[in-house]
Amino acid sequence: MGAFIDNFIEKIKEKRSHVVVGLDPDYDNIPEHLKKNATDSLADIGEVIFEFNCKIIDAVSDLVAAIKPQIAFYERYGIDGINAFVKTVSYGKQKGLIVIEDAKRNDIGSTAIAYSEGHIGRIDISGRRIPVFDVDAITLNPYLGSDGIMPFVKDAQDFQKGIFVLVKTSNKSSVEFQDIRVIENGNQHKLYEVVAGKVHEWGKSIIGKYGYSSVGAVVAATFPEDTKILRNLMPDTYFLVPGYGAQGGTAGDVINSFNKDGLGALINASRSINYAYKDSSKFDEHQFAEAAREAVIKMNKEINGSLQKNGLLNWSL
Repeated sequence: MGAFIDNFIEKIKEKRSHVVVGLDPDYDNIPEHLKKNATDSLADIGEVIFEFNCKIIDAVSDLVAAIKPQIAFYERYGIDGINAFVKTVSYGKQKGLIVIEDAKRNDIGSTAIAYSEGHIGRIDISGRRIPVFDVDAITLNPYLGSDGIMPFVKDAQDFQKGIFVLVKTSNKSSVEFQDIRVIENGNQHKLYEVVAGKVHEWGKSIIGKYGYSSVGAVVAATFPEDTKILRNLMPDTYFLVPGYGAQGGTAGDVINSFNKDGLGALINASRSINYAYKDSSKFDEHQFAEAAREAVIKMNKEINGSLQKNGLLNWSL
């Protein structure tokens, strides 16, 4: 098995898609017909969420390389929600998809090691190395420094996994911290630029055959000019790009995320795909999966069209 990022790039090219489908199940927004046999118990809610996810995955698995379940939307329902998450991860893998866990984990020392072992690494039980959540990649918050990142880098190396470190996020208030100007080596930079330099440094040890690292960065679609700066600072870093669709990001906004080889960016959309039926006159709630599929097809066309317009569309291996 090759490096995580090499396997990912090959799936991207196979599917001819840079789209990642976020799976952020909100029980109130799940179609009512899926709930007809459910009570208000957390166990039933967990089963409904899993069924909803499976139908979305079935509808889009031939169109995209990856799914990205956001763990908060499962943790809110307790152990039954976590069970739905675990089953969703397994089902996504069965369908041949890369699974990125959006968890934004961060800590130091033995706690960081514990997080990493449980999510992308292995736990040691009586001399046996056992995978637990076993996602393919995870998002991380770098605020506590290298101590909170290096255990994940090690497990990414050892187990062909990936990490995506928060650098520039999609929320408007991100500027309160991420755009603060700091002095580093006598020069003034924005804080997100300093973080980008660290991500580039952390990723040097896991460069794959296509020239990209398995240490990626979260860089939002909602700040396209900042993205241009970050692409120059992290030329061999794959960007996981939130903010497309419901948060206002467009195919034109994400073009700065890509490199000249037409690679380097994974564009995520969640609500605009999961609940596409709500904004459609063509599909009703019984056709929510068909609506999600159409939304992905549209998104693929928009992004590939933007790449082609800018001379960046390249599916050759």
